[in-house]
Amino acid sequence: MRLDLEWLAVFDAVYRTGSVSRAAERLGIAQAAASTMLNKLRAHFDDRLFTRTAQGMLPTPHAQRIHPHLSEVLAQLAQARGSQRGFDPARAERSFRICMTDISEVVLLPTLLGHLRQQAPGVHIETEIISNASARRLEEGALDLAVGFMPQLDAGFYQQKLFMQNFVCLAASAHPRIGQRLTRKRFELEGHAVVASSGTGHAIVDKNLARLGVQRQVAVHLSSFLSVARIVARTELIAMVPSALGHILATQEKVRLLAPPFALPSYAVKQHWHTRFHEDAGNAWLRRTLAQLFPGHAPPAGGTPVAVDPQG
Repeated sequence: MRLDLEWLAVFDAVYRTGSVSRAAERLGIAQAAASTMLNKLRAHFDDRLFTRTAQGMLPTPHAQRIHPHLSEVLAQLAQARGSQRGFDPARAERSFRICMTDISEVVLLPTLLGHLRQQAPGVHIETEIISNASARRLEEGALDLAVGFMPQLDAGFYQQKLFMQNFVCLAASAHPRIGQRLTRKRFELEGHAVVASSGTGHAIVDKNLARLGVQRQVAVHLSSFLSVARIVARTELIAMVPSALGHILATQEKVRLLAPPFALPSYAVKQHWHTRFHEDAGNAWLRRTLAQLFPGHAPPAGGTPVAVDPQG
């Protein structure tokens, strides 16, 4: 049986989404057609390829072995088509999967989606939160782009700085002991809500507080920023958050922003991508769009490749 390239696209989409129906939706085909192609692939490889579980369609060991090779074929074909046709955002029907920190979903995603609705209505965005698997998923092609503060991606990937970010303190608007200025003594005496979310830049805070000998009375460790403003607004706890996020939270809850009582370094929010997508016209358009929407201190479009062996 000859191998059809359309079957490979179905295989890749099911591998990424864990669902035949979502794969069909992503490819713009009927679910029945996707199932038929998947069955033909199973016959070709003499393997089930995917097993239905409570977590979705999970790949078999054989599917895991062949996916990097088939994904590379699809990526090269996409680059060949892209270099020939270019990318017309107004007419494009394409889905991009972006890995983001929870902060980036709050700060960046609404602006991007608003822009796409006007300029590229056929472009669909899927997001996932950064994890230990993000680097591997970028390499495999399961992710098109990663956006946020992700120093673990600085080596082996192209990168482009979007803007610089610093930190502010959040306190309830009616906090009984904190006025318009936060002193170091008051900072050390108050209870703190600390967010220990992956890729948020809080390692910078922890490292510098330790260097300065600043003590925090930590009352609660939170896993994300979803609840931090509500907790601060309804308690006497304070919290440190990135400034862009702080300004958004201040519009949602009765909290105010205060300058930290000590100097903290700023950090760069970047976009990262793998070399396999560097020449892809659609990916390049998405990168340019983000750089134009968030231009603070951004370098020229194209990014800077880091000269590190991806195998190292």
